[in-house]
Amino acid sequence: MRRKKAPSKIPLMPIAIGSGIAIVVIVILVNYYLDQTSLSGQRFGDQLAQIQSDLKNETQSFDQHLTQYKNGQISKDQMLKITDDHILVVKNILPRYEDLKAPDLFRPSLQLFKLSTETQIQSDETLRDWVVSGDNTTRAKSDQQLQQSFQYEMNALQSYESAKTGGSQ
Repeated sequence: MRRKKAPSKIPLMPIAIGSGIAIVVIVILVNYYLDQTSLSGQRFGDQLAQIQSDLKNETQSFDQHLTQYKNGQISKDQMLKITDDHILVVKNILPRYEDLKAPDLFRPSLQLFKLSTETQIQSDETLRDWVVSGDNTTRAKSDQQLQQSFQYEMNALQSYESAKTGGSQ
């Protein structure tokens, strides 16, 4: 005689439904996290681009005044005031880097952008010394510092692009 199977004491249907719901919730949470990460990365990139744009605009304006000074269209006193104002504006841009919420992948590039700006400030301060003294060795030092600032910025851009392509793979 055959024995009848005893009915399972554990109902399988609720477990299957619960497992399915858990998987769906996990997928939703992972996608939400990835979306938030993407949004924070986009926000960081937009804010960094704004800082760099503000810095570029300020620098271009200052360079125009410097050209006018070299051509004798601006007095030494006027140039010193313009230079002091310019240095103050750039120094006020510097803390904005600290306010950025950089994703981990972008922290090295952020540090390089900040270093570039710090070096630019040093160059501008040395340039101010040149305006005061007229000493061409001081002007050459300012140019070297500006070149170093440019190199840091190029390295920052390269690091940023590497992080951007590496982070999206």
